[in-house]
Amino acid sequence: MHSTEHLGPKVIFSFADGRFYISETVVWAIIVSAVMIILALVSTRRMEKIPKGGQIWAELIVGGIYKLVSGVMGPNKARSYFSYVGTLFIFMIICNMLGLFGFRPVTTDLNTTFALSIITFFMIMYASIKSKGIKGHIKHYVEPYPFMIPIKIIEDFSFPVSLAFRLFGNITGGAIVMALSYQGLGFLSQMLIGKIPILGKIPILAYMLPLPLNFFFDMFEPVLQAFIFTMLTMAFIGVNSAPHEDVAEGSKQDQKQIITQ
Repeated sequence: MHSTEHLGPKVIFSFADGRFYISETVVWAIIVSAVMIILALVSTRRMEKIPKGGQIWAELIVGGIYKLVSGVMGPNKARSYFSYVGTLFIFMIICNMLGLFGFRPVTTDLNTTFALSIITFFMIMYASIKSKGIKGHIKHYVEPYPFMIPIKIIEDFSFPVSLAFRLFGNITGGAIVMALSYQGLGFLSQMLIGKIPILGKIPILAYMLPLPLNFFFDMFEPVLQAFIFTMLTMAFIGVNSAPHEDVAEGSKQDQKQIITQ
């Protein structure tokens, strides 16, 4: 069950007089990563041409995510970036849905969302340099005019910031709504049936009424936010990894369409 007792992540271990500590965010991120690794190893331990058991689910998940990545980025780029995008997508879904089991979602910590967005930012820069070369990557900052350099730089660095705050805000907002709902319904349940023997000790309303909210904030919203984060990652990697000539040609076509309209 959610709780608003701690607005920030709880400290699990601390040392050096509290100057260094490990929060529940780090612990759960490690646990989620370990679970993903173990499931991957178990499901692929005995690969067969005709899948059985865990291999069936592994192939369904991997195949579905690959189709998504291939549909957005194209088959060629999907081969290069599928591993990162797929791992990011699954990791975020699990981290976002921890609230369903009564734990604090990892992505309610701004440190986590910034870490994910910074990794994505460097992946975008890598894709751009790999496709255009260092000179081509630098060249796009001075086009169409050199005075656009500050704007282009701000545009690049604002992307990870907005990505981090978007994920953090949506998941944290859902966690706060669920915590307030549980506490309010628990108090209401105590008022209505608190004097009934046995039943009065059980916050029935707190367990029964939040089910629609659980579905939205602990299941639908976590998957949606992971999907949005992943789609934006693929879109920016795709745009920045396109050859310079293709980007310029696309801009010219867009300008022609606007003029004709």
